[in-house]
Amino acid sequence: MSLVNAELFKVRTTSLWWIMAIVLVPLYAASVLLNWANANITAPPPDSGVTDTQSAQLEASLQPINVATNLYTSGQYMGVLIVLLLSAIIVTSEFFHLTATTTFLTTPRRESVILAKFGAAVIIGLIVWLFTTVLNLIVVPPIMNALNLPSQLGEPAVWRAIGLNALAFVLWAILGVGAGVLIRSQIAATLILAITYVVGTSAIGLIFLLLSEYVAEWINNLQVLVPTSASQLMISGTDLPGTPPRWVGAVVLIGYAAVTGFLGTWLTKRRDIS
Repeated sequence: MSLVNAELFKVRTTSLWWIMAIVLVPLYAASVLLNWANANITAPPPDSGVTDTQSAQLEASLQPINVATNLYTSGQYMGVLIVLLLSAIIVTSEFFHLTATTTFLTTPRRESVILAKFGAAVIIGLIVWLFTTVLNLIVVPPIMNALNLPSQLGEPAVWRAIGLNALAFVLWAILGVGAGVLIRSQIAATLILAITYVVGTSAIGLIFLLLSEYVAEWINNLQVLVPTSASQLMISGTDLPGTPPRWVGAVVLIGYAAVTGFLGTWLTKRRDIS
């Protein structure tokens, strides 16, 4: 536990964490407003040109329970990005500030160091999740009332989504540490991860949309292999028509975290530190 505390202390002594905390607040607000706007979308008429599957998905997403789970998990998309970057920085800051040699000389068992970094990243992920969740529990009930819907807080599906949202933050934290081991440069890791997460997710989503539209509709189901899509799927209130079950999203994200966690530990033990 002392190693985990040491890793958290390293994060607290840099200015980057509070900069990202400040950035998170407007991004969270924008997420809530976007989800609120999406809850006001009406189902398209039959002659609007959308497929039957798309129409069924939209109708299902507008069910009160799915509106609620979407709102009560607001902030996940940008929140896990902040966690991803901070988790990577836990590793890359060692090389940026030239403290890696000292760290591994102080604690020769490198696996202990990398496990401590995983532990610190998980704690950071849970703190960000708790922050957004508390805000959601405060602001969402009035929004649900404005939508003429009950708060849905008595529904098990809502609390299951909130719990799985915590799991998503934990898994993205593990992904971040693994990415930090692979990309040692702090600047490069921050840019690559941010660009890949935001731009890459949008680009891949467009590709899957075009392939499902012009090649085969079932291809859209493969989008669950994208980590952001997997984490969104696992926190949905109900299984949506034309999409894989929620548990598939959890399995995919756990798989990514397991692979990056193993690689992060293995590479740290084998690489030369200078």
